[in-house]
Amino acid sequence: METSGNRQLKSLLNETAFTLIELLVVISIISLLMGILLPALRQARIRAKNIINQSNQKQIVTAANCFAADNDERYPQSVATIGTIDVFWNWQEPTMMTGHRKRSPLTHRAVSEYLGKYISDADSTFCTNSPEKYKFLQKSWDAGDQWDNPETASLSDPMIGTYCYYWGYIGCLENGRKFKGPSRSFGGYGESKLLVSCYLGYDHWRSPKSFISCEEFKSAAVIPETWVSSAYWSSGKPKNSSKLTMPEIKLTAGFTDGHVESFKSSETIPMRVSITPDGSLSYPDGIGPGIVLLPPNK
Repeated sequence: METSGNRQLKSLLNETAFTLIELLVVISIISLLMGILLPALRQARIRAKNIINQSNQKQIVTAANCFAADNDERYPQSVATIGTIDVFWNWQEPTMMTGHRKRSPLTHRAVSEYLGKYISDADSTFCTNSPEKYKFLQKSWDAGDQWDNPETASLSDPMIGTYCYYWGYIGCLENGRKFKGPSRSFGGYGESKLLVSCYLGYDHWRSPKSFISCEEFKSAAVIPETWVSSAYWSSGKPKNSSKLTMPEIKLTAGFTDGHVESFKSSETIPMRVSITPDGSLSYPDGIGPGIVLLPPNK
């Protein structure tokens, strides 16, 4: 027999329970809010990463200028080379953080040998928008010239990062012109003021006939890291066309006067990597590091 208390409980539940229509309305509202909030959260995440990216490059610029202040206003030697001065050497991609070997007894093969005094956390040397951080980033930074990847049999391994380092670097521009990275903080004749930038390139050996970058862009796929190189984003080979469209990417670069600025991929200037020390001859198409796309204020 139903008691008065049971009847009151049923009546209360009937008054407070959701109807099916009410439940569907609530679900619809939640879905709508999620649809509005998720893109906003994604944009906020991208902005936060870009701020960190700019901060990283600011630290690198500051470190390079501190090194110059401590060394007669001279910037470090570039480590983006291969070979030795007594036999033959040529330039490599400016993303190299540790070269194959010392170019000469008076130079280092690792960026950290020059800047490690001013930058202790290797995360500051790595693009936050890259697909993933290099597994041995901190270890290779701390090891400097002594870097040896524990997963290889080689005794002196190179390491390619995600930023481009331009101090002391020479490359091939169009019409026989040369790119000359800064060698002194007060500048030199014909030298650029560019110290560091995000990496954007084309026809790299890891992704031939494709764009490659540390910055993510539309329809980009991940090129996984190797024992020598960090992971990148790549456009992949064209399917229906022999010509690729420049990806729309916002990148950053740092200069000798200490400022860091953003630039668009559409504003970039192509630089080919040179196979001669003086920057007079570039790698042939389809071989080697390909083209590096420089900021407009090179």
